[in-house]
Amino acid sequence: MLAAVIAAAGLAGGIAHADPAPTAPRLNPNDPNGAWAGYSVEGSRDAQPRYRPAGAVSGMDVSGHQGDVDWPKAWADGARFAYVKATEGTGFRNDRFGQQYDGSHAVGMIRGSYHFGLPDRSNGADQANFFVDNGGAWRHDGRTLPGALDIEYNPYGEACYGLDPVAMSWWIADFSNTYHARTGRFPVIYTTTNWWNRCTASNPDFAPNNPLWIARYAPDIGPLPAGWHYQTIWQSSNKGSFPGGQDVFNGSNKQLKRFTS
Repeated sequence: MLAAVIAAAGLAGGIAHADPAPTAPRLNPNDPNGAWAGYSVEGSRDAQPRYRPAGAVSGMDVSGHQGDVDWPKAWADGARFAYVKATEGTGFRNDRFGQQYDGSHAVGMIRGSYHFGLPDRSNGADQANFFVDNGGAWRHDGRTLPGALDIEYNPYGEACYGLDPVAMSWWIADFSNTYHARTGRFPVIYTTTNWWNRCTASNPDFAPNNPLWIARYAPDIGPLPAGWHYQTIWQSSNKGSFPGGQDVFNGSNKQLKRFTS
């Protein structure tokens, strides 16, 4: 669908600041590395509203802003998984990454890393490669979550980074496909419903492959971005029992373990 949209728009060159034209997303709902690992908790995949399911697993996400994290305390307080910021754009590395990524692993957490995307700085492939080369690689070890792309409102300028919805969709596809080629997994997409529907024009094409990490600071999850019928992770607050973001995996510990495979 995305390829057809782009052809109709006449944007064969892809996105601003891109060198090679990115490929369209690979849409394969039967891909074992795809977005199978979200679990509908209401019995109907379109049921609303969505709340924390019974037995869901608590977790957290951190960046350099949290500094050195007391991981034994986070574990004692109930966190069982963590996402750690690794990179941003093609020039920023989290200087606390080692303490955070290795420390969460050392206390027994399942952990992964995330990249903050800056689509106005460089193309998606370059940023995905920078991410993989600086902490974003996925390991088939039963303890590593697939890498995540944090794509949301631009903290440095125009909300959609100066890209129209077709160009933004190309950029995300470029990042996603490159990450998949490097690691064998499609990245999790962290976003908000409002940003996604505004900046990709409600593009549904990523849902079959990319697990959703939804950010919504409210008692319930609310409507999901276009295309997704369930979330894999819900970030419900940036204040709570653990440092950084407060997250909930939409499934059991056993299902969380499966998500690493």
